Amino acid sequence: MEVELGAIQERFADLIWEHEPIDSGELVKLCAERFGWKKSTTYTVLKKLCEKGLFENATGKVCARISREAFYANRSKQIVADSFHGSLPAFFAAFLSDRGLTPSEADEIQNMIDSYKRGE
Repeated sequence: MEVELGAIQERFADLIWEHEPIDSGELVKLCAERFGWKKSTTYTVLKKLCEKGLFENATGKVCARISREAFYANRSKQIVADSFHGSLPAFFAAFLSDRGLTPSEADEIQNMIDSYKRGE
C-alpha cells in the first residue's frame, strides 16, 4: 500500500498515532494547541487520511487502520524501490556516505543480519 503524505499530514498522523484511540473532540483540541487549527481544518485533514486508509473515525473515536511502524516500514521500502532500484546495499551506501556508524549501531545492524540469516 503506497500512501503519500505531505509534511502537515504526516505531523497530524503522528499526533493521532501518539494518542490513539482518541475522541475526535479531543483531537480537535490537540490540533488547536499544537497546530493552531480550527475544528474544520482538523476534520478536513482527518477525512483525507481516512480516505487514504490510514485512520478511521467511527462513532467519534479516531483509530489507526495502519500502525505507525507499518506505515514507515512501507515508506522505507518504497524509498529503496524508487530511489535505489530496490537495492538495499545501495541505500545503505548512500545513507552512510557522510555519516558513518557508531560501533553500537554496527553491532545492532550485524545482529539484525545474523538473525535474518538464521531465519528468526
